[in-house]
Amino acid sequence: MTQDIHNRNKAALAPLRQALYNYEPELVRAALAAVFSPHAVVHLATPFEDLDGPQGLYRDAFAPLQQAIPDLERRDTIVMAGPGALQGDWVGCCGYYTGTFMRAWMDIPPTGHQVSMRLHEFYRMEEGKVVEMQALWDIPELMMQAGAWPMAPSLGREWHVPGPATQDGVVAGPRDEARAMSSRQLVQDMLAGLAKFATGGVAAMELEKYWHPRFSWYGPSGIGTGRGTTGFRNWHQIPFLNGMPDRRGTGGKGNFFADGDYVGFTAWPGMSATISGDGWMGIAPSGQKITMRSLDFWRCENGLIRENWVLVDLLHVYRQIGVDVLARMREFNKARNLRLA
Repeated sequence: MTQDIHNRNKAALAPLRQALYNYEPELVRAALAAVFSPHAVVHLATPFEDLDGPQGLYRDAFAPLQQAIPDLERRDTIVMAGPGALQGDWVGCCGYYTGTFMRAWMDIPPTGHQVSMRLHEFYRMEEGKVVEMQALWDIPELMMQAGAWPMAPSLGREWHVPGPATQDGVVAGPRDEARAMSSRQLVQDMLAGLAKFATGGVAAMELEKYWHPRFSWYGPSGIGTGRGTTGFRNWHQIPFLNGMPDRRGTGGKGNFFADGDYVGFTAWPGMSATISGDGWMGIAPSGQKITMRSLDFWRCENGLIRENWVLVDLLHVYRQIGVDVLARMREFNKARNLRLA
């Protein structure tokens, strides 16, 4: 059946996920070569940006990360797949990389302890191969665990973000198309409601119509987690709207895809805005125009959204306003490298 292509795509990606779980350099390199098209487009978070296919992904990203974390392993909490609203068939993975942080990585100082770094990785598939990867790694999360985050503190809760409460994020077959489309429609209706803020204010967004009263919004490190409508509004939405009142989404140009109760979304970038008003995350409101990359997952439950995992490429946001976060971090942490004569 044609709908089974999405479960086949998840299965096609499984050898790479397994190789990254039991990380052995040559096995990871071989899995990347087997799963990816040789000419696949690879988009990764700042400072990596666009990489040279699977070979660049291994050379420039995975190999240095594993050198810093010798016992590196990947853990997936969500693996879901479906047809994009505009383009292609997608597999979305949410989880984290973990292990013992033994050597500096991008000058983030090692801790000697186990660390974790969230991942949101979306793969566009054709004929069982990855032809495009869009991925965000929560690099600020690793900086925070190393005590090396050099920017403004988060308003939300910083912690080890959990997987789905229902523990069913690795979605098994057979595919339930009606359930998937119902989940996707719920999320799209919710986002359409958020867009009504510009003309009708908070009441027009009707958050209670779409969100469970106990929902959790798991933002990226640098923003943090908010619980329920109050937490979401106080720690993310109000500062976000006050700092970027002209923000604009994709206008329907992104790819939504759904699998059971789970929905993923990517547009790369997914939003444009001007940092004005009250400023945002400690950034002065001097009228800087930016775009924003985010990769999102939602879990629906009984007709409402119960959980939302969001990663934003914050280092890319800062880069657009002329702030090199990694360079700033190096300056903040020079004292760690001093040695008494």
